[in-house]
Amino acid sequence: MDGGGRVAGSLGPRPGAGRRPPQRPGAGYGARPDAAPRAPAPPPGRHKRLAIDPRPASRLALFLRRLSVRMSTSRLGRRSASLLAIAVIGGFSAYGTVLGGHVEEAKGIAIDVADAAGNLAGFKVKEVNISGHNHVTPAQILETAGIKSSTSILFLNADEMRARLESLPWIASASVRKFYPDRIEIAVSERQAYALWQINGELKVIARDGTPIAPYSDDPRYVQLPIVVGEGAQNHVGEIVDVLARLPALKEQVRAAIFVAERRWTLKTRNGIDVRLPEENLEGALVALMDLDREKKLLSRDITIVDLRLPDRVVVRQSDAAAAARAEMLKARAKSKKGGPA
Repeated sequence: MDGGGRVAGSLGPRPGAGRRPPQRPGAGYGARPDAAPRAPAPPPGRHKRLAIDPRPASRLALFLRRLSVRMSTSRLGRRSASLLAIAVIGGFSAYGTVLGGHVEEAKGIAIDVADAAGNLAGFKVKEVNISGHNHVTPAQILETAGIKSSTSILFLNADEMRARLESLPWIASASVRKFYPDRIEIAVSERQAYALWQINGELKVIARDGTPIAPYSDDPRYVQLPIVVGEGAQNHVGEIVDVLARLPALKEQVRAAIFVAERRWTLKTRNGIDVRLPEENLEGALVALMDLDREKKLLSRDITIVDLRLPDRVVVRQSDAAAAARAEMLKARAKSKKGGPA
């Protein structure tokens, strides 16, 4: 025992002391006897899988997770999920409709469904009164306005109907009135056929404002209309037609009015004379022409051109036959003077 009452250990060697513990196969010199066994090395061509370090969820993620849990356990949440599913499906359907170019078809189906609902409520259109039409038929008016046997008055837009009707060439203005529950009144004002316009080999009936309203036909109402020819003639038809209307004797001799270079008119008479008019003072030039015709029968002579573009003179060109006859006459007259008495 030591001085403190403790038993001292033996100073001799312990049993088994000095013996080294057995080594594992393959353990080399300097390896720790108590070291943990190493993991086998990964085969060539493979990467060692690393452990994922878990990160704490953000506040937004936690909030959304709690919200989804609460909504899934409530009646409102289940309804909202259904509505969301319907909205998503509807959105994809609308996107497919637009992408596939079926917007008009889908719109037509929606209108038909709405009309059916309105008809069940007692708002089916049963009476349509149309007035003011002459050239446009009632069937054309109804088709353009979009009124069918299944149309409901609830979903008819009067402004859109009026705009569609006024897009017809013959209709200058239109009005649409709705009388609930089942009556519609449509009044139209048609354009009047004012002249015939020849362009690119085609003949069209035009209104006074130059709007083409119909192709030419053998309709008796078109036979006596004045004819204007050329690019831009339809936009200036009023000025030449009005002047000729004030000179009826000249109007009867004019076959057509040709708009030249979009600046001035040339009249083509029925006997083939071209009357070239100035850009300004159109009526004054035509009055001077009528004075010459009354005094000298100018438009009855064998001429091809009467040029009135210069304010102080009138230039006349004879036809080839008239020019040849005049040349022969002058030649004969000169010959007779040479053969006369000395």
